[in-house]
Amino acid sequence: MKCPFCDYYESKVIDSRPTDEGQAIRRRRECIRCAKRFTTYEKIEKMPLLIVKKDGTRESYDRNKVLNGILKACEKRPVSLETIEKMVDDIEKNLYNSLDKEITSQHIGEMIMNKLKDIDEVAYVRFASVYRQFKDLNTFMEELKKILDEE
Repeated sequence: MKCPFCDYYESKVIDSRPTDEGQAIRRRRECIRCAKRFTTYEKIEKMPLLIVKKDGTRESYDRNKVLNGILKACEKRPVSLETIEKMVDDIEKNLYNSLDKEITSQHIGEMIMNKLKDIDEVAYVRFASVYRQFKDLNTFMEELKKILDEE
């Protein structure tokens, strides 16, 4: 690690501790040449993930889009922000663990709906109505009947 003060390339680690819930390591270092101390952070490099949209275009995965979609569906519902963030974490973990570099937006939408169905049925129906683009009341009622039949 290059010293930010004298540009020397050797340093020793004085202290290490996990940060960001174990997602990164904070290291306190000391330069071998000038003896000044500095802090570095080490974290796992995530593979870039591309989302293939319905129209075939591709864009980088954006956690905030998933989070905002779920937040809208759960608006004015008794679902805590902690629950929503855990849901997004689980979805994100599944996406990165799949080892696919390209994931369809439909696949992500289905993952979100499966999670919402277990947490809040109203939020599930809200998300499904936008995601599945219900054309009329009949398609909306069919989705509601599926929920009622599962109970």
